[in-house]
Amino acid sequence: MPDRPSAEQLASLRAELSRADETRGPALAFGIGAMDDRLADHGLDGAGLHEIAAATASLNDDAAATLFAAGIAARFANSHGRTVLWALSQFDLYAPGIEQVGLGPNCILYAHGSKDSQVLAMAEDGLRDGSLACVIAEVKAADMTATRRLQLAASDGRTPILLYRRHRSRERCPLSTQSAAMTRWRIGCVESARLPFPGVGRSRWSVELVRQRAGNPFTLELEACDEQGRLALPAAAPDRATARGRAAVQAA
Repeated sequence: MPDRPSAEQLASLRAELSRADETRGPALAFGIGAMDDRLADHGLDGAGLHEIAAATASLNDDAAATLFAAGIAARFANSHGRTVLWALSQFDLYAPGIEQVGLGPNCILYAHGSKDSQVLAMAEDGLRDGSLACVIAEVKAADMTATRRLQLAASDGRTPILLYRRHRSRERCPLSTQSAAMTRWRIGCVESARLPFPGVGRSRWSVELVRQRAGNPFTLELEACDEQGRLALPAAAPDRATARGRAAVQAA
């Protein structure tokens, strides 16, 4: 039989666990009960790694996943009044679109690398600095070692990182590989609600939490980020009927 741990060893282990808990940053709630109540931290851990991928290789889903990340980063920036570092190897961002979800040019610092390893290194340095509101890193691939390093750096710098697993090939989901991320999200476009008048309504996304630590996965259909980076539940059918009635009265 192995020796039982001494009281001193148990006390040391409890102290290490306590310090690990203290490194977790405050969670950023989505403000949607159907999401926050299902998240282990009732939001996104502010000192953790969170992965994002598009549901398919289509440009529409790529744009939705990009704006999903930008909206979260904007809310971290607004809550802390700090800058967001966006590290990437292919600079094809549409700045006006990102600004429409609350992430303006005055609060973004871009870092451009020629390959994934450089992007990951810049992201890790930004996390350990501890002065940023959030880090976004776009990469094709990141193995378990890379994600562990990012999670440790996020914990040390008490800064969240959104790792966008972008530039996917064919229909192979990048979230099928192992990762040390706290949460893993898959974002895709769905059909918007019909309007009672000609025009384009608020976009809708399928937001799927593929995996989370100490919690279960789930999928929700949500309205896309607004000008402050906030998601919303689609309006209920009675609310849409009321809206159509108001529109008819105004047109009369």
